[in-house]
Amino acid sequence: MRDTTSVEDSMTDTQTAGAPAAGGSVDKGDEKKQERVASLWSDALHDLRRNPVFLIGAFLVLCMLVLALVPGWFTAGSPHDAGACTLQNSLKRPSADHWFGFDIQGCDIYTRTVWAARNSVIVGIVTTTAVIVVGGGLGLLAGWLGGFWDSILSRITEIFFAIPLLLGGMLIMSGLKGNAWTVSLVMATLGWPQIFRIMRSSVLQNKNNDYVVAARALGADTLRITMRHILPNAIAPVIVVGAISLGVYIGAEAALSYLGIGVQPPEISWGLMVSDAKDRFLQAPHVLLFPAAALSITVLAFIMVGDAVRDALDPKLR
Repeated sequence: MRDTTSVEDSMTDTQTAGAPAAGGSVDKGDEKKQERVASLWSDALHDLRRNPVFLIGAFLVLCMLVLALVPGWFTAGSPHDAGACTLQNSLKRPSADHWFGFDIQGCDIYTRTVWAARNSVIVGIVTTTAVIVVGGGLGLLAGWLGGFWDSILSRITEIFFAIPLLLGGMLIMSGLKGNAWTVSLVMATLGWPQIFRIMRSSVLQNKNNDYVVAARALGADTLRITMRHILPNAIAPVIVVGAISLGVYIGAEAALSYLGIGVQPPEISWGLMVSDAKDRFLQAPHVLLFPAAALSITVLAFIMVGDAVRDALDPKLR
């Protein structure tokens, strides 16, 4: 005999669950918010908004980016203008009219420090973008394809990985005309192997996960699986290393310029300014202090952002 009571009860429960609230219809927006599943990226963004280290670093990075894009907002003149440097002002100390004083050539240090941000930021951003695109792309191919292609790409990477960044940059730049774009190209050529190895390892960890196997079983093609499933889950460690490396590349550019084989005059770089000031440090400390401080703050800001992003994206730290 059929149990009509249980059937009626289940029907009643179903109707009650599907019925609108007594006060009116259910807000679809609230339903979507409740049903939204928090992802790694949304959780990371939430953590970053509450992280003071990230907020301070991001503010400093934003200031440096604006400084590099529109230096004219912060200083009236340009170091390339005629009469911008006057020997009569050589090594004058900071004053109310000239906050950072003058260098040995009688150039306003504040103006030069502001305009020097452009080359340093260009080197950092262009180099980081290039190493992520090249190293990340090759690492994705090596990890996904495996076998012969993985072996070939890994052996090529080991050759480049054996060349130290600064030493290799010194050897290559010694025969080239130094500017921000040349320095970026050289450092990207030597810096991509690190990103390659990180991306390859991340892809190898994700390629055999259940969601990839399910996508294959449903008939998804290789391109769709790679772009929709593998890449979004493998890119997180690459972004972390890239954010930290950006500050490292800015410091490397300053080191090459300090040695006289990076950015060359009439271009301006914080490394060049420090190099010009090293012999006058005891006589006029301000000549070295301000460009060195700008360089240190910029590198520190990018490293702070990178560390905060790492903490937000690393599940082990949650």
